[in-house]
Amino acid sequence: NSSNRQVTYSKRRNGILKKAKEISVLCDARVSVIIFASSGKMHEFSSTSLVDILDQYHKLTGRRLWDAKHENLDNEINKVKKDNDNMQIELRHLKGEDITSLNHRDLMMLEDALDNGLTSIRNKQNELLRMMRKKTQSMEEEQDQLNCQLRQLEIASMNRNMGEIGEVFQQRGNEYQTQMPFAFRVQ
Repeated sequence: NSSNRQVTYSKRRNGILKKAKEISVLCDARVSVIIFASSGKMHEFSSTSLVDILDQYHKLTGRRLWDAKHENLDNEINKVKKDNDNMQIELRHLKGEDITSLNHRDLMMLEDALDNGLTSIRNKQNELLRMMRKKTQSMEEEQDQLNCQLRQLEIASMNRNMGEIGEVFQQRGNEYQTQMPFAFRVQ
């Protein structure tokens, strides 16, 4: 039963970790315990640094726990950390921070780098400005075309309305001609 197995695992794990702590305290022993559950969860206890315990194990037994691949990965990690630190220092220098320790040559190189950066930024700004002007001009031309079309539609609508009004006046004019107003009748 998986639930019984989980309970048993939990009790025994706690017992082992308790014994590891006791032996560490009572006997002044260097102890490290790592337990991985079937679910993949890890539980650990280490009385001192695990790295120190593994180094002592390596020295006493002569057996390597890590192969050359892991050593290379560790060296690569250290190299990346060092590169990261150097980049952070360079970034602070570019921001104008911590430059008192730089010599004249380094300051000249920093100035050149900043000048190149400013030139690049100005070029990008000019390019964006040209694109915005071109887009604005295109939008203004499109607006002029739309305004022209709107005027043409308004004129056509006014002509149509004037024609209708003219027809109404002409039709009413015909009615008035056939029937004279009462005030103008001769009696």
